[in-house]
Amino acid sequence: MQNRNLAVVVPELDESENLLLDDEEEVCETSAFEGVAAPLRAALIGRGFTSLTTVQQAVLDAAIEGRDLQISSQTGSGKTLALGFVMAPDLLVLGARSPKSRVLPAGPVALVIVPTRELAVQVKTELEWLFAGVPGVAVDCVTGGTSVGQERRRLGTRPPVLVGTPGRLLDHIRSGALDCSLVSQLVLDEADRMLDMGFREELQAILEATPAERRTHLVSATFPSEIRALARQYQSQPLQVQGTQLGVANIDIEHVGHLLRQDDRYAALVNILLLAEGERTLVFVNTRVEATQLADQLSNDGFSALPLSGELEQAQRTRTLAAFRSGTAGVLVATDVAARGLDIPEVGTVIHTAPPIDSETYTHRSGRTGRAGLKGRSVLLAPAHRQRKVEFLLSRAKVKIQWREIPTAASVAKALAKRERRRLEKALDAAPEVTEAQIEYAQGLLEKRDAAQLIAALIEHFRAPNKTAPREVNTSPAESARRPDVSALPRRDRDEQRPHERQRRDDGRGERRNDGYAESARDYDPRNGGATRFEINWGHRNGASPQRLLAVICRRGDISSNMIGAIDVDTHVTTFEVADEASYEFEDRVRRPDSRDPDLVIRRVRVAERPAGAKRIYAKARPR
Repeated sequence: MQNRNLAVVVPELDESENLLLDDEEEVCETSAFEGVAAPLRAALIGRGFTSLTTVQQAVLDAAIEGRDLQISSQTGSGKTLALGFVMAPDLLVLGARSPKSRVLPAGPVALVIVPTRELAVQVKTELEWLFAGVPGVAVDCVTGGTSVGQERRRLGTRPPVLVGTPGRLLDHIRSGALDCSLVSQLVLDEADRMLDMGFREELQAILEATPAERRTHLVSATFPSEIRALARQYQSQPLQVQGTQLGVANIDIEHVGHLLRQDDRYAALVNILLLAEGERTLVFVNTRVEATQLADQLSNDGFSALPLSGELEQAQRTRTLAAFRSGTAGVLVATDVAARGLDIPEVGTVIHTAPPIDSETYTHRSGRTGRAGLKGRSVLLAPAHRQRKVEFLLSRAKVKIQWREIPTAASVAKALAKRERRRLEKALDAAPEVTEAQIEYAQGLLEKRDAAQLIAALIEHFRAPNKTAPREVNTSPAESARRPDVSALPRRDRDEQRPHERQRRDDGRGERRNDGYAESARDYDPRNGGATRFEINWGHRNGASPQRLLAVICRRGDISSNMIGAIDVDTHVTTFEVADEASYEFEDRVRRPDSRDPDLVIRRVRVAERPAGAKRIYAKARPR
């Protein structure tokens, strides 16, 4: 690709309207920020920036005038500022006008759509300081969980840059409070996450409310098939800009895996958290119930842990994240949905209590650490019999995991003792000078007691209070947990090793066993390319639609939307396909009672049970 600087044409300003002071101009003309518009350069230098990140430089180096972009880079790599560079030409035209002729547009010129409130606030904050030196360019955000009336009043000031979540943006468009007719730059940030959350119809409605000649940019750490389909529909000859190789996990992250038995999962987690003491640690679980239960269990064992899940009210969610940012809570237990869009600085460790369902999820999870050039660690806990599957999943994210033994109780205790000694020695080195009275009292103690015993007692008394004691774990679970390889055994011996298979052949029903092995081949539709069919007791007579169904299915099964295939909507029932690789975990999760929709039941069905005459809707690409 040919190098080409970002050209910004700014009309001549009055002397009173100069955006840079004379003594700053020399500093800003550094090669590190070549191609960045002058007022943005001043903002970067004012914030202490000395260079650009890879994705920021890639945006400037690309020949991008007038082109739609697909920006791909690891999380925490400065994509928000890269977006600011992209939007700069249209916004600097507003700032270049004199105060007398400066008229605010009827609506935003740049519109940024994000999946969560937290991400909206973060993007707004970043763009605010970046454009602070450009007159007339205000930045605002509208999100769910905030006052609609207050947002409408702020929209009345017509901010040129608006950041928002899909549902709230569409509400303001439909009420007439938001005019998108002048949008020239539209950004879908973390577009894959928004589709996973069921916002497809909202995004389409917002896009249709903007001018057809706009520039549309997609930003994501990964670009799965449904995002590529969205790009084909709404982008014109998009240019790919990659800060890092597409879909590759952050190179600043150390990826560690521990093979274990299910019974050892909590013990392993405790030992890892004890070793990570003093770091912000983000623990991922599969369901909201697990988040609450695990956070409570960790709190009872002395860890400052809080849960983060989709069921939290916005005010509670805000308080939880504030406690995690400040360090009041050192451990945050979160679901994938709740953690989307989080940008918490200095998360030292991410722990996956179970393998994620796909490589994209792993990339997004692990990307919560190792941000902004800092080192981080991603720790995966996996059953020993799933080692090969986990390695294959991670290979798609170009991750080479380091399998290690689980830290034992003895090794953790030894590490904690060393840490305590270092802390004591550091405190002694930094101790203030003692008084004569203190020395006299110390000499009196030494005359009455043995010096070594006295010091040991004082160390124990002033030692930092321990959390729970390290736990004993099985450090070699692989042989006992891995299924035996019986493929070379005679048929009769194979039946003895796999009684569940013999029983399926005898009864002929092909029902799923509790042992977690594959179902009968009759349960698969050969046309599906490796998918299992499920049924939910919700049809179009009761208001079911593809978008609503997709949201419920993904929430109930805690599954990514790219694992869902064709959806067949009937009058009272809907059947849908789930990729084989995710079907076991999906079925286990949807069996659990759901407090939000207690009357909706999801079960696995055979192909023959698909309702005749049902309307098939391909809501997304089929699983591969």
